[in-house]
Amino acid sequence: MSLNIREILESVVIAIILALIIRAFLFQFFWIPSRSMEPALLINDRIIVTRFSYWLQEPQRGDVVVFKYPLETKKDYVKRLIGLPGEKIQVIDNKLYINDKLIEEPYLPQGIKTSDFGPIEVPQDRYFMMGDNRNNSSDSRVWGFVLDDLLIGKAQVIYWPVSRMGRVN
Repeated sequence: MSLNIREILESVVIAIILALIIRAFLFQFFWIPSRSMEPALLINDRIIVTRFSYWLQEPQRGDVVVFKYPLETKKDYVKRLIGLPGEKIQVIDNKLYINDKLIEEPYLPQGIKTSDFGPIEVPQDRYFMMGDNRNNSSDSRVWGFVLDDLLIGKAQVIYWPVSRMGRVN
């Protein structure tokens, strides 16, 4: 009987260690608490984030990224990456311009209004983030740029609720 208890304990310890390794290096799970990313992410959606996304490639414009909130790094935020280091960001008449070129944003809700903003240049090693629900989002327009060290990973999959299960786009 004691052998069975020992085997069970060993299995539990191994499972805990594997779970910690997976959470620390591979995947992390997040809950969406606000409307700032509607319609891509809704309140109470649960998402899987790949922590290793940016180990081999640079973040790309349009990625939905989870990161540490720059003003209070104990909080995690999720926003869409809009501006890369060295780019000039500007919003004029509800349209996004990067380096004076109009950028299509097919992920935005129909008829969304965005206040004019900028121009502003993204410093090196930093990113400019915005929520898709622009009028309901506290983002880089309010609190500034996100240092690359604060990036946690790329949002990949909505896993809950089941009715919304699928890739984050």
